[in-house]
Amino acid sequence: MRKRIRQWLEKNVDGAAEFLSLLIKAKSTAGYEQQAQDLIANKFTSLGMDVDIWEQGGNELLKHPYFVSPRSDFAGSPNVVGIWKGTGGGRSLIINGHIDVVPPGELGQWSKSPWSGHIEDGKVYGRGSTDMKGGIVSAILAVEALKALGIKLKGDLIFESVVEEESGGSGTLATILRGYRADAALIPEPSGMVIYPHQQGSMWFRIKVKGLVAHGGTRYQGISAIEKAIIVIKQIGELEKERNLRLASEPLYRGVPIPIPINIGKINGGSWPSSVPDLVTLEGRMGVAPGEKLEDAQKELEQSMLALQNVDTWFSKHPPTVEWFGARWLPGSIPHDHQLMSILTEAYRKVLNEDPKIKASPWGTDGGLLTQLAGVPTVVFGPGATEVAHYPDEYIELKRVLEVAEIYALAILEWCGVE
Repeated sequence: MRKRIRQWLEKNVDGAAEFLSLLIKAKSTAGYEQQAQDLIANKFTSLGMDVDIWEQGGNELLKHPYFVSPRSDFAGSPNVVGIWKGTGGGRSLIINGHIDVVPPGELGQWSKSPWSGHIEDGKVYGRGSTDMKGGIVSAILAVEALKALGIKLKGDLIFESVVEEESGGSGTLATILRGYRADAALIPEPSGMVIYPHQQGSMWFRIKVKGLVAHGGTRYQGISAIEKAIIVIKQIGELEKERNLRLASEPLYRGVPIPIPINIGKINGGSWPSSVPDLVTLEGRMGVAPGEKLEDAQKELEQSMLALQNVDTWFSKHPPTVEWFGARWLPGSIPHDHQLMSILTEAYRKVLNEDPKIKASPWGTDGGLLTQLAGVPTVVFGPGATEVAHYPDEYIELKRVLEVAEIYALAILEWCGVE
């Protein structure tokens, strides 16, 4: 069976490249996913899958504690789910991939249009090729190969093509609220062929640091919020060290300098060059460890800011205020000895004749929602390198797309069972 799967994939590599190119040309930044999702829905239909298409919304979603999005109207941004019904008696599996991509940025940095879908030297170029349309095509190829070979699965296979992952995961949240569950899930994010049983979570914060305004000529009569912000930033650095020391013995983070960083990505302060600034605003991203609750991580940062009164008496009456806003991703984690891990690892060995690397991911995925909210054990594994995701001239190697397709096909057979 493995030989037949590989032969089918090799014969159909050109068609896979063309389909991936079409998906890239269907630029699917937030609000413009319809064309790409139509391609996915048509593909599911051609494979004989039951297809569910809907635009997320409603109070159940919009008022959910884990709903995060810069918008509340999702017209033109449908979710698409294809269901391959099993004959019964097997384990069910979700394959979850996001169709939305980040904006291309400065076009002058691209050698070709970010929406070209250009194919050259075994690579497909364009925004979303790696993150993560290449992974979606790998999973589709796996299903196509099994269907073409007349396989009948015992367990159901649920293929979710969702929107809004890049903005916090409301697309996957909507599938959970719609009732989709399975015994396990695979997410073909660009893991660089590394298997991730743990996924880091993250959330955005805003800290306001107060000062006392005065004329710049008599600045000694004021309190500079910029100078106080420097103390705050140093305190955040100390908290980062403390939090990461806890993961020093975690083998899946071996070799990672900062497993769960706290990054300050934006600073704004002051109103006039000749005035002492009375307010500085810091905005950043806080990493959350697998198995850690968002609320516990939030509390640590908030308490760290309150503890500044022991560093500088100014903060006793003027403590920095912490706000949580914007995007957030739940961390996800499953045991290393989970059966899906064993099956995926063995499939990897059969296809590539070597042991896979198993690590914890440096970024968040929709796997946290599936694991924590839906109770679906989730593993992240896919083609494409993180180093080119979100970058100009993003690309993916077709060789990797085919390898992951073969690994997925074998894992599906073993997990779902064959009639």
